[in-house]
Amino acid sequence: MPAQRKEAIRARRYVAEVACEVATVRATQQLRHRVFAGEMGAQLHTRIDGLDYDEFDDFCDHLLVREIETGNIVACTRLLSDTQADKPGRFYSEGEFDLNGVLALPGRFLEIGRTCVDPAHRGSIVISTLWNGLAEYVYQGRFNYLMGCASITPGPHGFAVDAVYRQIDPQQFGPKELAVKSKNPVPAWKRCQQDESGIPPLLQAYLRLGAQVCGDPYWDEDFNVMDVFILLDLTRLHNRYEKRFIANKAADAHATIQALA
Repeated sequence: MPAQRKEAIRARRYVAEVACEVATVRATQQLRHRVFAGEMGAQLHTRIDGLDYDEFDDFCDHLLVREIETGNIVACTRLLSDTQADKPGRFYSEGEFDLNGVLALPGRFLEIGRTCVDPAHRGSIVISTLWNGLAEYVYQGRFNYLMGCASITPGPHGFAVDAVYRQIDPQQFGPKELAVKSKNPVPAWKRCQQDESGIPPLLQAYLRLGAQVCGDPYWDEDFNVMDVFILLDLTRLHNRYEKRFIANKAADAHATIQALA
């Protein structure tokens, strides 16, 4: 085994996993509360003080990134499948957008939301670890579409809706028939023409994966952000996953066996 491969295995700092215990789910909700309420100042309608815990949490799977050395949860997101969404009666995104055109598409849907990273661990490694865990999850579930909301915070003078949208490549917008209708559009008094916020890292990451922006944004008053609805066709990612992620897992397993031998 090459020396570089050995060092990569030894130096691995983070691992992605799906929470299997209530205590672990609560830890992800605590992290979300620290980031959303403590850092962003969001008004959370929570069921338990100190947690970001809403009506959808009990029906979701909670994907997290754990620091191996400390065991601390440093990033998380929650995942709501089409079958899980039958229990609360809707996807979270349906509270913000009319998704009739999107949900008419044939195939399985997975909604991603409430993504956050501990401030002390923000960087490409943690996000890549979270994305790798998500790739495995969607592959195992054989989902056809990933959807959700990517938030954009306002600049000093408000939301630069038009300026932000101009930064997005025209090919990264979905077709007209998939354009969602915002249930609370960004009002005129909250909008500005200056480009003060740009495209945030999470939305950039979705766009790099091949996601498309569908329709105008929603103004989330509790978080004071504008939410952009994104849709990602996952069918083309399955082959990429098989070639890349499964190959990496096989290589890691072989390297580990060799290291223990």
